[in-house]
Amino acid sequence: MSVLVVTGTGTEIGKTVSTAAVAAAALARGRSVAVLKPAQTGVAEGEPGDAAEVARLAGAVTLLELARYPEPLAPATAARRAGRPPVRPHEVAEAAEKLAAEHDLVLVEGAGGLLVRFDETGATLADAARLLGAPVLVVAHAGLGTLNATTLTTEALRARGLECPGVVIGSWPAAADLASRCNVADLPESSGVPLLGAIPQGAPALPPADFRAQAPGWLAPRLDGSWDAARLAA
Repeated sequence: MSVLVVTGTGTEIGKTVSTAAVAAAALARGRSVAVLKPAQTGVAEGEPGDAAEVARLAGAVTLLELARYPEPLAPATAARRAGRPPVRPHEVAEAAEKLAAEHDLVLVEGAGGLLVRFDETGATLADAARLLGAPVLVVAHAGLGTLNATTLTTEALRARGLECPGVVIGSWPAAADLASRCNVADLPESSGVPLLGAIPQGAPALPPADFRAQAPGWLAPRLDGSWDAARLAA
């Protein structure tokens, strides 16, 4: 995978920390990494956004943000209200392809869920992924309700002919409840794709050096890690 698109089953689901973990694991393998944030919303000019948080946690990655809108809304709505041009899927694809020419791995982190609108035509992150021919990693919640949301997302990917390598749980609770524990087995069966990792709750608060050292242990070998879902279930 030279380009990997990262989406979520909703907002505040752990996409940024999951992107950082994937970046850190790739860097630990000696791979060069770039992080592309097509549309950053809810962050003022001059403030650090999601891409900067990935760099803080993961280390030496190349960062590129295509557009920034101050209100915490869907990109299309935030762009309209700010009176600024929206981000178009072809712009995302072109930027990712340029980064891929100079890096081993390009991570494209979306905003919100897969089908959040980028512009007034209804274009989405899925359209950018299709132009790139890139797989889409899904970040999901651990607990009750995640089976439906995750399955809807993977079905939407399949309906568009997009590959989904798997699901990462964006925040695995320190004291997992019954639903979360059951979801370790149920998520792959429901979504039709493997579980590729679980980021521990509180991971963003770790010192960056600890985050980088531990990140490969949170991700499966498909994502340059050593994590095993069977250990989590146990």
